[in-house]
Amino acid sequence: MNNRGRFGSKLGVVLASAGSAVGLGNIWRFPTEVGQNGGAAFILVYIAFVLFLAMPVMVSEFVIGRSSGANIVHAFRKLAPAKWWIIIGFLGVLGGVLVLSFYSVVAGWTLKYTVDAAMHRISGTDPAQTFNSFVSDTWSPMIYMALFLLLTHLVVIRGIKGGIERYSKLMMPLLLFIIVILVGCSVSMPGSAEGLRFLLKPDFSKVTPHVVLSAMGQAFFSLSVGIGCLATYASYFNKNMNLAGSAINVCAIDTLVAIISGFIIFPAVFSVEGVQADAGAGLVFITLPHVFSSAFAQMPLVGYVFSTLFYLLLLLAALTSSISMHEICTAFVSEHYNLTRKHAATLVTLVYLVLGAACSLSFGPWKDYTLAGMTVFSWFDFATAMFVMPIGGIFITLFAGWYLDRKLLTDELTNNGTLKVRGLRVLIFLIRWVAPIGVGMVFLNEVAKLFK
Repeated sequence: MNNRGRFGSKLGVVLASAGSAVGLGNIWRFPTEVGQNGGAAFILVYIAFVLFLAMPVMVSEFVIGRSSGANIVHAFRKLAPAKWWIIIGFLGVLGGVLVLSFYSVVAGWTLKYTVDAAMHRISGTDPAQTFNSFVSDTWSPMIYMALFLLLTHLVVIRGIKGGIERYSKLMMPLLLFIIVILVGCSVSMPGSAEGLRFLLKPDFSKVTPHVVLSAMGQAFFSLSVGIGCLATYASYFNKNMNLAGSAINVCAIDTLVAIISGFIIFPAVFSVEGVQADAGAGLVFITLPHVFSSAFAQMPLVGYVFSTLFYLLLLLAALTSSISMHEICTAFVSEHYNLTRKHAATLVTLVYLVLGAACSLSFGPWKDYTLAGMTVFSWFDFATAMFVMPIGGIFITLFAGWYLDRKLLTDELTNNGTLKVRGLRVLIFLIRWVAPIGVGMVFLNEVAKLFK
């Protein structure tokens, strides 16, 4: 395990881990949830759950990864030899496979829209017809999906310091820089004040039990916890890394990106008459192209810059997350089957290409092939969100909080007593009690929906 590689700096750790968390869920799913659940009130509830639910799960993954110095499967094998906990490790690998298989399809759409925006092909078209025609095609979506997976592959094969850390240090600052420019473009649009009011003025009458549980689920899934992404990254951490401090920094960056994405999207959406803030999943690929077309008609340069940078932002966010999901499986295959990183990553990429193609075809020629009313794409999404991630989150916190020796947990969080962690007892309480119960509530809520 000594030649596994290490992150070379604390900045690299934070940016790579933040990149794993920051993804399509922040820039696409979060604004959609905000739009459908009452604006600022949802954001406040979301922040509370990031602090009390998602962060303890993240810290648990960090502890498991660094203390074992192994991939997610071997981590449980090493820390709990001859015990059933290894199943949670295999569940994490399965989760990585399922997530990136359908995630790469949506990321491929993002790559296509980035190219279209850069080539002036978004303005002047019917967004709904254009999108539906594209995703229902046989080959075009698969080609873009394959190109996106190739980009991911090229980073992963370069290893930890020369690949993941190096490109995270490049992509994350670029992502944050683009966000600042887009906020400026968005708030300068006519009618943007109404979007800011929607985002900043809480309406607590909208806070229902459903909204609370939606905020809890968004906080959990936004940070990519529960499938071992961050445990895998933590296995490359140095022993002097502050795990709790790193988790706080990652949560802060992730939440900041999600909220500022609202400052990009809602002022722009409210600037165009007849466009709804609660447009749902079509917000990015149908609603926003309509906004960009209107902006382009009034201010061609602003419309071009806005649309191109927005989809580039979305692409960068998708790529930083896909790298971490690819790494879950690459690390396992490399270490379990004693393969070089290059050979393991190539094998993993080929698997993703096959499964991603099946998910892509679910919108075209295979759309009528369903099981219980769901396509291949829908099943992958459903299985991950419904079972793999919440079950993984529950057992990861139970393992870190209850199975691991209390001294080992404390030593990892304090770097063997050399680091003073404020609120250490509170953090351990969150890991042992609050997080598993909270994630369990999300899981049971989702299960209950199946029987309604």
